[in-house]
Amino acid sequence: MLGENHSLRNEFPDHLDTITALNSSDANFAEILKRYDELDKQIRDLELKDSPIADDAIHDLKQQRVEMKDALYHKIMESEAK
Repeated sequence: MLGENHSLRNEFPDHLDTITALNSSDANFAEILKRYDELDKQIRDLELKDSPIADDAIHDLKQQRVEMKDALYHKIMESEAK
C-alpha cells in the first residue's frame, strides 16, 4: 500500500515500552531509529507525491528500511530477553 506508515511504533505496538526505553538509553539504537524514521518518511513522501524515481531506486530504499527494521527488532528482542 502506497504511503503506509512503517514507523517502528506502528510496526511493533506490543514493544512500545522497550522501544522508548532503548531510544533513551542506547545511543546506537536511537541513531538507527532516527535514520529509520527519516528513511520511512522519505519513502512515504516519494510514494504519495508520485515523485519520479526508478523502480530499482525505490526498491533499494525499501530494502535499506527492512534491514534497519530487522536490526532494531533484534535489539528490542535482546533487551526484552534480559
